[in-house]
Amino acid sequence: MKEKILEKSIVLFEKKGFSETSIQDVVDALGVTKGTFYYYFKSKEELLMEIHLRYITAVVEKQKAIIEDDSKDSKTKLFDVVYMLLNSIEKQGTSARVFFREMRNLSDDHLSEIIPQRDQFFNQLLSLICEGIEKGEFRSDLPPEIITFAVLGACNWSYQWFNPNGPLPDVKVAEIYLDIFLNGISDN
Repeated sequence: MKEKILEKSIVLFEKKGFSETSIQDVVDALGVTKGTFYYYFKSKEELLMEIHLRYITAVVEKQKAIIEDDSKDSKTKLFDVVYMLLNSIEKQGTSARVFFREMRNLSDDHLSEIIPQRDQFFNQLLSLICEGIEKGEFRSDLPPEIITFAVLGACNWSYQWFNPNGPLPDVKVAEIYLDIFLNGISDN
């Protein structure tokens, strides 16, 4: 039942927003009582926190596995991270949109658990970019922090527009992103 509450809440939070979705909306959508909700969660914010933790923990772990794979060069690892983020839109797109949009509804105590993981994701990607620069795979004349923000900005915004059932598959979009990141859009 806990999983059903989580799944239904993610859908409702994405559709209506966290603030506009009541616990009553969640239990009505599931056909259960508020007692059932409170058996699993102390509050609506605790539910939101669970959604955030599950999303960021899974993404950080997948990214870490990609980056720690010593059999691949930095360009391939960067592609794998970008592809992982795009590929997850089909399964976790709703969770990601809730994550990015509703973080402002978490208390400082809850944010103190989420922000370090978000920062870990950033720092792991920054480390990969620095590794690529050191190995001569990426340009050394650009600040690695700005490159990292650019990659994350493009990938994170994809949750707003990318349709996994659209005309381009996730792997093709990831290839286009990597081409833009590595070669720009100039025809020179």
